[in-house]
Amino acid sequence: MSNDDPQADMKKELYTNGIPISPTLNAMPDTPDDSRKSFFLKKRLVQISFMCVVVAAAISLIAKFLVSLINLITNISFYGSFDLAFHSPADNHLGAWVIIIPAIGGILVGLMALYGSKAIRGHGIPEAMEQILVNQSRIKPSITFLKPISSAIAIGTGGPFGAEGPIIATGGALGSTLGQLFKITSNERKIILAAGATAGMSAIFGTPIAAVFLAVELLLFEFSPKAILPVALACITGAAGHHLLFESGPVFPMPDIAVPSNLALGVYSFIGIISGILSLGITKIVYFIEDAFEKLPIHWMWWPAIGGLVVGIIGYFAPHTLGVGYDNIIGLLSGKLPFALVLSLCFYKFLSWAVALGSGTSGGTLAPVMTIGGATGAILGTVILQLFPQSGINLPLAALIGMSSMFAGASRAYLTSITFALEATMQSHALLPLLGACTASYLISFFFMENTIMTEKIARRGIYTPDSYQPDFLRKLRVSQILKNDLLVINADNTIQQVKDFFAATPPSENYFVITDAKGAFNGILNLRDVYTSRQDSEKPVSVLARQSTFSVKTEDNLGDVVELMSEQNEDTVPVISPDGKTVVGVLTSRDIVNAYKYRLLEENAATANFSLKRQRIKMLIKGRRLIKM
Repeated sequence: MSNDDPQADMKKELYTNGIPISPTLNAMPDTPDDSRKSFFLKKRLVQISFMCVVVAAAISLIAKFLVSLINLITNISFYGSFDLAFHSPADNHLGAWVIIIPAIGGILVGLMALYGSKAIRGHGIPEAMEQILVNQSRIKPSITFLKPISSAIAIGTGGPFGAEGPIIATGGALGSTLGQLFKITSNERKIILAAGATAGMSAIFGTPIAAVFLAVELLLFEFSPKAILPVALACITGAAGHHLLFESGPVFPMPDIAVPSNLALGVYSFIGIISGILSLGITKIVYFIEDAFEKLPIHWMWWPAIGGLVVGIIGYFAPHTLGVGYDNIIGLLSGKLPFALVLSLCFYKFLSWAVALGSGTSGGTLAPVMTIGGATGAILGTVILQLFPQSGINLPLAALIGMSSMFAGASRAYLTSITFALEATMQSHALLPLLGACTASYLISFFFMENTIMTEKIARRGIYTPDSYQPDFLRKLRVSQILKNDLLVINADNTIQQVKDFFAATPPSENYFVITDAKGAFNGILNLRDVYTSRQDSEKPVSVLARQSTFSVKTEDNLGDVVELMSEQNEDTVPVISPDGKTVVGVLTSRDIVNAYKYRLLEENAATANFSLKRQRIKMLIKGRRLIKM
């Protein structure tokens, strides 16, 4: 190539799919063996699944221990007897002395938090979410025994919580601890943590499907075989533990439900809307109370004692607000509780739970929210039946609707709320009413509440919680879909100076170019930056600057695999070869992949942008009309 004509020996061609621009590649290595990689991943899945089952078996025993410990502390605190059987604290005869018992429990929890671990405070799920999102699913091993003991003390002395929150936190801590003992990835540790947490829920309630959905919606933030299978096996193990250690029937039995009419379905959906609105208020009030405790001029260790004192005062006037309250849920679902008691559970249970939770003591959320929601549904159902007897609604089903939709609105665990109600009651005819009510409640929550009762606490710390679970966009795109249709090919014999002259005369639009030898065979990739920053003699052939690729990809490969391969090889460019593996058809860069992702985001936001633009135009039009009228 002469300096007078810098383009003389340059080879610039356009190609389309199926038209190669270089002969057979002799030195291009094959892509990694996918079958060996697939075998390794499946073997790893079996190992992680086995660990999850072991954790689930252990957490089932811990769940039985926790429930027995709660019963023991309850009987000692309110009846002075060493008994492991369940007795409701509502039947105590302590009189005004009942006020100080929850306060004593709060003092003990505060001391455990101060000298043990502050992580025992709270209701379990948000704390587990935080460790998954920011701490690579690492939870202190001490939480495995501190959380159940502190929760048993808090609940056994009258705290208005359920046992499910502590056992979920304990299961997560146990799974995380086991994951830290072995050399596994943070994602695998997340799976074991979620498996332990949801196996605990399954062991308490015997609801494995709901537990799996809970993992997907609040802990895993993904839906893939490598995550679902271990968690599902753990939840099945937890359910088996429930049947073996607790009972085999529905945890919340209720009268059989007939198929509802269309009018009744509309009424149940209306109850779901009201429950969704109330769930917004519940969330706001809980965190308002928590903020109020933060402003107290005393050490946080004493806050659970103050919360316990309020719980005791409320429990003196409304004894049924004390303790776990699973019997209250069964009573609400029977439809036979006196209306005054239902009102008491709705208001006083909420007040007691909100203050206790805001004080930072150790307890759960699921059972209290469902108790409040069940009472709300029963109240609304009673009022509707009085005003519109022809509505055809069923009072126990109205309570179940309120229970499930309240939790759906407060947590936005949509599928968990529906499946939990079905599994816990074994009432298949409730499916359609539950679907309508929970959808209505979820819509209200989604449109009017930025964070949920599960995510508000960690969101205040600047932690983003995923709210959608979509397949990897890059794995849906093939290389051929983003590969550019023009390729600049440079002869390896051209000197560095000749290449500089060529680019001076023809400014390039790309930064990477293919180099071929005298026979036209692939010789490497040239980076434009290397041409201008190299200290090599300008008269040397440009081939000295060529980057020799150690791997290649094919046009039919998906971008997800390509990104993974480029990350493993620490390369930002890769030659693309034809499906038959014989010819180079282009160069793929990390910038191309970023641009593909960027295009996808622009495409997704197009509808929102168009809507905003239309609304802005309407506002301008209205403003213009007003000016004309003036």
